[in-house]
Amino acid sequence: METSVLIVEDEPAIQELIAYTCESSGMEVRRASNVAEARKMLEAKIPDIILLDWMLPDCSGLEWLKEIRKGEFYRRIPVIMVTARSLEDDKVVGLDKGADDYVVKPFSPKELVARIKAVIRRHGEEETKKETLQCGDLVINPEDFEVTIGNKRVNLSVVEFKILSLFAKHPGRVYSRQQIIDNVWGYAADIDERTVDVHMLRLRKQLAATSMADFIETVRGLGYRAAKQTQDA
Repeated sequence: METSVLIVEDEPAIQELIAYTCESSGMEVRRASNVAEARKMLEAKIPDIILLDWMLPDCSGLEWLKEIRKGEFYRRIPVIMVTARSLEDDKVVGLDKGADDYVVKPFSPKELVARIKAVIRRHGEEETKKETLQCGDLVINPEDFEVTIGNKRVNLSVVEFKILSLFAKHPGRVYSRQQIIDNVWGYAADIDERTVDVHMLRLRKQLAATSMADFIETVRGLGYRAAKQTQDA
């Protein structure tokens, strides 16, 4: 079955390049030049993945991404930001708001295809592993993207949720920053290790006022792990 791709890009030349790249790899392509067109296409058919530009004429791609992640029927669609915004802070914001990967223009067509396949593969694996996780007072419900600690809901970004789930699945296991990147964003992701530290800091701030404040430990020279004292008996 062909992978269906929705391309949301307002620059005709870039849109054509992305479409040609995807079609040459056997993917089914639909195109939108703005968010209004993309919304209509999404209502008509849900794609396997969305390739989304940040700077669009009628609405920021980032704002539409936030809208997608709040939607009951669309929130699980994988999204790759394909944008000229190359600053590290831009990448952090894009990923934090729910992008599954972040590709900077100009890009390698072969790499873009590899990123698409990696994100779809990872998404498929995640969909088959939606079981509730529990570590002490921490309960993670992957199906509803919900985290509770002591029956109180904790609001996390998509990236924070994925990182927390990774540690909850393997309490006590030490993960290097690169291993966190590989597990959360995928092996093809162009993510700086400092980006991991930014997300870890944000996640710890979210946990700070809860009984799981010490859940994540820094292992000097190695990376991070779930604190041993929070493991289930």
